[in-house]
Amino acid sequence: MKPLDLIDLERYPISDLESAVAQRVIANAREQIAAMGAAELSGFVTPEGVAALVADAESLAERAHPSGGVGTAYLELPSDEWPSDHPRQTWMNYGVRAVGYDVIPFSSPLRQIYEAPEVSAFIEAVLNRGPLFHYADPCGALNLAVMGEGDELQWHFDQTDFVVSLAIQDADAGGDFDVVPRIRSAENENYDDVRRVLDGSHPDVLTLEMTPGTLLIFEGRHSIHRVSPIQGATLRHVGLLAYDTKPTTVSSELLREIRYGRVTPFDTPPQTWPAA
Repeated sequence: MKPLDLIDLERYPISDLESAVAQRVIANAREQIAAMGAAELSGFVTPEGVAALVADAESLAERAHPSGGVGTAYLELPSDEWPSDHPRQTWMNYGVRAVGYDVIPFSSPLRQIYEAPEVSAFIEAVLNRGPLFHYADPCGALNLAVMGEGDELQWHFDQTDFVVSLAIQDADAGGDFDVVPRIRSAENENYDDVRRVLDGSHPDVLTLEMTPGTLLIFEGRHSIHRVSPIQGATLRHVGLLAYDTKPTTVSSELLREIRYGRVTPFDTPPQTWPAA
């Protein structure tokens, strides 16, 4: 199966971005991002494509490296200059497992979607930020995020301007993608509203459906978001497709160590990685 065979090209004709249908899709996605910081493209992958992605994710899941503990909404170690009840001093639980790019085989349908030039061109058109490049990090360019019973991601802001994710499989319960769009800006951290999110009293929390097959283009630097705790035996699988406006961007060694359990990527070519 070729990468474009996995995608609903009638709804999302990404191989012909100048077509009237593609132009409407791009315009609608841009409107969504302008309004709420996210474009939710349901049914981007066909049901047959989702089935292939699920089978692939299940085979890769045991290669996922677990990480967990506590973190803040700002993904940083807090400074003592903040009072103990400040949002920057608030610790919350997180737990997730990640399969790094360096162990995802070339035959993986998730990898094929990520590496398809038509997909990159479509995302570039939606974001309208100029040329986009695949993230240069050998572990972090593409991830499969695997979450099981009790795993969650705390409320947080992203440290990058945008994230692209592909929903593959839902958990039995929980695993909701909750967000408060545009809660802060470059000019105003809006700590009072952030505090209300963290203590559960903010009235404007939205839950994005993220049904399997949905492509989400999300600007998370100014929109606080989380993944609620997973319940049940079914794993939640999401593909994380990383791009950047610069061609040489990589993760820090500390981030690689935490997320993948290694600083140096595996040398074994992905297509010859031994069967699990």
